[in-house]
Amino acid sequence: MDILGIPILSFLIFFPLAGAILLLFIKHEETIRWTTLVVALIEFLASLPLFFRFDSTTAAMQFLEDWWWVEAYGISYKVGMDGISLLLVLLTTFLTVLCVLCSWTAITFRVKEYMISFLFLETGMVGALVALDLILFYVFWEVMLIPMYLLIGVWGNPARRIYAAIKFFLFTMAGSVLMLVAILVLYFLNLKTTGKATFDVLELYKLGIPVGTQYWLFGAFALAFAIKVPMFPFHTWLPDAHTEAPTAGSVILAGVLLKMGTYGFIRFAIPLFPNAAFDLMPLISVLALIGIIYGALVSMMQPDLKRLVAFSSVSHLGYVMLGMFAFNTQGVQGSIYQMLNHGISTGSLFLIVGMIYERRHTRLIADFGGISKVMPVFATFFMIVTLSSIGLPSTNGFVGEFLILLGAFQANIVYGVLAATGVILGAAYMLWMFQRVMFGRITHPKNEELKDLNAREVITLIPMVALIFLMGIYPKLFFSKMDVSVEKFLKDVKGKVEMKAEGPSPTKVAEVKER
Repeated sequence: MDILGIPILSFLIFFPLAGAILLLFIKHEETIRWTTLVVALIEFLASLPLFFRFDSTTAAMQFLEDWWWVEAYGISYKVGMDGISLLLVLLTTFLTVLCVLCSWTAITFRVKEYMISFLFLETGMVGALVALDLILFYVFWEVMLIPMYLLIGVWGNPARRIYAAIKFFLFTMAGSVLMLVAILVLYFLNLKTTGKATFDVLELYKLGIPVGTQYWLFGAFALAFAIKVPMFPFHTWLPDAHTEAPTAGSVILAGVLLKMGTYGFIRFAIPLFPNAAFDLMPLISVLALIGIIYGALVSMMQPDLKRLVAFSSVSHLGYVMLGMFAFNTQGVQGSIYQMLNHGISTGSLFLIVGMIYERRHTRLIADFGGISKVMPVFATFFMIVTLSSIGLPSTNGFVGEFLILLGAFQANIVYGVLAATGVILGAAYMLWMFQRVMFGRITHPKNEELKDLNAREVITLIPMVALIFLMGIYPKLFFSKMDVSVEKFLKDVKGKVEMKAEGPSPTKVAEVKER
């Protein structure tokens, strides 16, 4: 499938980069904004055929491209997608359009550099989601780091933006270096075992790695991805990055960049090292549960709207990890669906916080109250997104959380009970926050003069609300794309666990089959 004679995945990867290069030659700020929006819209529209042309009956990689990059060392430009990466790519191209729209008036200096950074970031995100060569994936993984660092450090809150940007950079780099070492070890291990030089993920899936070695390699990959998620206790960079980043930076960070961590587990860490992943399932699950409850409790105590939403991400992504490591169909499907839900719901919350911040230049909950009286349209959107975030039935959040809890109860009833408390806590802090901001008396005179949403802001939020209800009422549309891929993922992982090099443990095999 080609666009203008270019294979579709390559077009989606490099078209934003071409748009960024084009911006170098444009001087007028308004033209820069419109050009960026057009590039982002074309990118999104070009990605839609992937959804309709995707074959849901096969788990094989589709739209595959495979060319040698550095043949002597087995490095290839190999890209493709299955039902897991398909939905995340569409989420990326969709959110980028909305990020450009919400930056229209919020970014007033170095507009060209800002838009170039955003398009450069989109190239990195799409590339990382479709890369099937470990070196290619690592290149795109690092490419994402640079523009996000600039978005926080240049256009963030002047008070602490440099601190937040450096903290984000150092945390991510620490994990990335270990992952690179593990990639090289995996390469030489495969070379020694098969005599073939390759970084091809699909080939490396077949490699029989001793269980003892798997623990070390899984640990290196898992640390890089756990920092990105972020899982407890590697989460401390996230609230600072979210709080100091511009609105669009927070939206894309929550919507896509954090999913690179969860996607990394399901695409690389678990399939490459299944025995280690399965044996460490209790540890990962406990850390996920701590993240769920800890994130919810800390959110409840936040006086700042943006930090509250940031800590809620720690809680919500704990559900994603818990479902993934349940190693059953409901848990894994719910985990992937919750990745999408979090991008929509939390991305919408950051958009809403950004809109109120543009008007009041404060994010402190105590500075609001009674806003619904003067901003009824804003209050309506805020209410819908809040209910989505707490998982109200008929919204997207309910479907993902329900499946994850179902999978968690099947895996371990204690995990399921503890995870369910997170749902209660989530409703408590979100509804309490909404009540304090939207209802009551208007105690600050500035709040009486607030203007309701303008047409651009309404246009930005309508697609989000439409997806909230579509994903909540008709989830089959999305599950049909991932069903076969999830089944193959679980079949492959369980099959490898049963065939341990040391000989399968009867207890372990029985447990795997039961899942």
